[in-house]
Parts: sequence; structure tokens; C-alpha cells
Amino acid sequence: MIPAGRAHLHVTAVTDPGLRGKSNEDRFAVSAHRISPNNPTPSLLAIIADGVGGHRAGEVAAEIAVETVSRLVASSDASQPAQTLAHALAQASQLIFEQSHRDIAQAGMGTTAVCAWILGDRLYTAAAGDSRIYLLRSGALQRLTIDHTWVQEALDHGTLSPAGVRDHPNAHVIRRYLGAKHPLRADLRLRLHPTESDAQSEANQGMRLLAGDRLLLCSDGLTDLVEDAEILAALTTDCPTKDALNGLVALANARGGHDNITILGLEMPVAPSANQLPRRTRQPGSPILLAAALLAALLLLTALGWYLWHTDGPLGATLTPTLPSLGAPAFATQPAAATTHPPATPLLTQAPTPSATRPLATYTPWPTNTTGP
Repeated sequence: MIPAGRAHLHVTAVTDPGLRGKSNEDRFAVSAHRISPNNPTPSLLAIIADGVGGHRAGEVAAEIAVETVSRLVASSDASQPAQTLAHALAQASQLIFEQSHRDIAQAGMGTTAVCAWILGDRLYTAAAGDSRIYLLRSGALQRLTIDHTWVQEALDHGTLSPAGVRDHPNAHVIRRYLGAKHPLRADLRLRLHPTESDAQSEANQGMRLLAGDRLLLCSDGLTDLVEDAEILAALTTDCPTKDALNGLVALANARGGHDNITILGLEMPVAPSANQLPRRTRQPGSPILLAAALLAALLLLTALGWYLWHTDGPLGATLTPTLPSLGAPAFATQPAAATTHPPATPLLTQAPTPSATRPLATYTPWPTNTTGP
């Protein structure tokens, strides 16, 4: 694929180490491309990796995941998006496992990862671990990914109620992650309804995003402490997206901030409505004004003829008043004002109205874009 200068979605990113004094082991990237010289379809890949492991090894694993997935997606032809994401995560997992065996200080390191790849208006996802993707559409928030945790499995089997999730001793036991000994099988379920089968969820890959749809990717440092309803409330306020995401980080920190918090917001642009399009200003010299001038001149000639006919002087008297030329009306003797039109504004550089409520499109180059601890 060909690197692009900017993303075709509005992108907002925030990351925070939390309040426990640990280093920020989250890593994220957003990369924009066009598929090929002959296929200008825009591509945007967003990925968050939440590293785990002692002595700063978690951030190494997360770094490998973000770099590997971004590189393999960028070098693909985008013909099989879901399979490309699954292969990239599996390759990253193998590389992390091999690195952990080369350095004793990095033994046992791993990372979760969640990816959203948008080709034009088509969404593809892949995940491993407990980082999440949400879709906000028409005022409703839908979680698209499924956590790979002991708690989620217990919920699925009915052995644990939602009320007992947060305080359960196994709340942070992860069942699937990058860096494990066995080959990783990335989760390609894109769940739009809780009653869907796994096959139905996988068939949702490539779903069409609508104008105004918003995707939110986040690490579990947010969702451990902030409920889905609170995320929805923050995203549906009138404040700019950056402020909404910072507000969610502040809420998680107010409740303890026990982990790193990273959030990516992606928004499909909305075309301006008809009454927001620039109006073409009619300038002097337009056909209507020209016709009016001609009519005025004709009436003046008629009046003058009537006057000459009814005066006492001879018909042959040399009374030759100066008249404006029909070919060059009097108003055209002054230079016409230059025609001006508002410059065309691509959706990528100016957010939909009201512009103050939405961020400008942002391009974040891979491999990483993470604030340090």
C-alpha cells in the first residue's frame, strides 16, 4: 500500500500511565494508506497493545506487536483484510515469544492487542486479550469485541453473574494474548448482537460504516473502572472528542487509576448539509442585470423619441443627446468586482459543522505514538 498524508477518518488519541506509578506499557499506532496507484481506496489501521510482564518487558512486547502488525498490514495488498490481521497478530505473537527466550529479563512477557482496519467505509477487526472496540451509532453503544478472560468465560457459561465481575479474584486472568508458547489464533468475531453465533459474528467482517459512526478502541485500564453507560454518556456530549476522551481518563483515575489507560477515537466524516454549502454570490455583469440594463436603455430611447416628436423645434434639429451604448451599459464602465468563492474544504482537513465540536483529521505514523511514563 502507499502511505497517505492524512487519515480519511477523524482520529483522536489519549494515553495516560494511571496513578500507580508504573511505566506506561500501552502502545498504539494509527496509519493511513491508499491501496495502490490504481486503487485510491483509503486505508486506516488503528491498533492498541497493552503489555504485561515485569521489568518493563510489557512495553517491549507491546512495541513488537504494534510495529509488526503495522508493517505487515502496510505491505499487504488489502485483498483479504481479516486474514491479514489474523496473520499479522500471529506473527507478532511468535516474535514476542522468541524475544522473551533471548533475554532472561523479558521472560514471560506478553501483550493484548486489538485492531480496527477501515478500508474505505468497510470495517475489519481482530483481537486477543481484553482490550476492546466499541461502535457508537445513532446514540447506541455496541461492544464489537469479546474479552478473552476467565471472567468472560464464566459469564458465557452462566457460572458468574455480571454483579460479581469487578471484585472477582480472577478478574484479570487473560486466556489469550500475544507471546504465548502456542500459535495465536486471533479472534475475528465482530459481534453486533449478543445472541449471534460465532460464525455470524465472523461474517460481519467488512461491515459498512455510516457517516457519523464512531469507533472507540481502549485498553482495560479504562473499562476496568468505567462502565459502558458512562462511556456512552461521555461520547454523546457536545464537547470535542478530545475533551470527552480526557474526561474518561480522568474518571478512571478518580476511581484509582490502577492501570495504564489508552483510548483511540475514530469517526467517519459527515458531509455538510445542503444549507451549509457555500452559496454562489451573483456578481455584476450577470445575465439578469444585463437584461435589466438593456430594458432601461430601450425605455430611455422611447422617452427621448416621444420628447423630440412633441417639441416645438423642427424634426431635423440637431438635438443629439448622449445615450449609453446598448452594447456597453453604463454600469459596465466600472471594473466588475472579482468573483470570489469559498475554497473547497476536504472533509479530512475541516470537521463537519459545528467544527468546534469535532477534531481535525489526524495522521499518526507508525510504529508508535505513546507518551512516556
